[in-house]
Amino acid sequence: MQFLVIQTAFIGDVVLATGIIEKLHRHFPDAQIDFMVRKGNEGLLKNHPFLREVLVWNKQQDKMKNLLKLLRYVRARQYDKVINVQRFAATGLLTTFSGAKETIGFDKNPFSRFFTKKIKHIISDGLTTRHEVERNNELIKEFTGDDIMKPRLYPSAADEAAVKPYQQAPYITISPASVWFTKQYPADKWILFLNRLTPSWHVYLLGGPGDAEIAETIQQGAPHLTITNLCGKLNFLQSTALMKGAVMNYVNDSAPMHFASAVNAPVTAVYCSTLPSFGFGPLSDKRFIVEVEEPLPCRPCGLHGRKACPLGHFKCAYNIKEEQLLASLK
Repeated sequence: MQFLVIQTAFIGDVVLATGIIEKLHRHFPDAQIDFMVRKGNEGLLKNHPFLREVLVWNKQQDKMKNLLKLLRYVRARQYDKVINVQRFAATGLLTTFSGAKETIGFDKNPFSRFFTKKIKHIISDGLTTRHEVERNNELIKEFTGDDIMKPRLYPSAADEAAVKPYQQAPYITISPASVWFTKQYPADKWILFLNRLTPSWHVYLLGGPGDAEIAETIQQGAPHLTITNLCGKLNFLQSTALMKGAVMNYVNDSAPMHFASAVNAPVTAVYCSTLPSFGFGPLSDKRFIVEVEEPLPCRPCGLHGRKACPLGHFKCAYNIKEEQLLASLK
């Protein structure tokens, strides 16, 4: 049995889709499972024990040319099932012409009419809330059952060794940035929180190279603490390994939250403009959600966040109290 799972969206989406890998392997331990991601996200799945191959689509250069090249490769594989978690046309086209015996995807994909099976995609029906891992499970539950498996990442022994020097004393991590402005808890609010901590805490700031500037601002704003800016210095799995050993990990509604879920690390997720009920919340056993306590008529202002607060006040972030973040450390 050969499976191909497709998720070429953002980092967090890939992490959440790994629950499919876990479940396929449990039900088909001898199956050959491949996973397709966009270029830049392949490091998430490096040395994954249940994957035969990670297919990489370079969407930044010669997007369609590279997609057609991948399509030829996929057709040569002759997969039994292609499971498309993505809801956009390009991967729908690839799924349709994959040559697989069975093609499965969500009904919101423009090419879903040509899939063997299309599954209704529900964010929230107003009565019940489905987590993304539940939505993803709908794609495979017909042949694997109703039970849901959590996403999981696999930092290697080398990844663990790379972060061991940072783990000599109790620490917390903060992943302060987000692709979307209205998902990002402001730097000055992180500083107010940090200035409530005692000097005994060691703090690591995590993120990509582009997050180093905001991390430096935060670092300079709390000089009484030992703060190490690791933005751009650790890869995905090294960051995940460091989060696994933390007393607490503070994150936005963004990919690092899913890193924590994927290694069952303690996490405090700060929600600004978005809502946990959208189905992208933390899954760790020890998890806390922080959001503005009073109802705001303007919240949420979108499913994925925005580049700026539409009303200019950003109350969904600035009205969160430092005590709410401190509570999860107690």
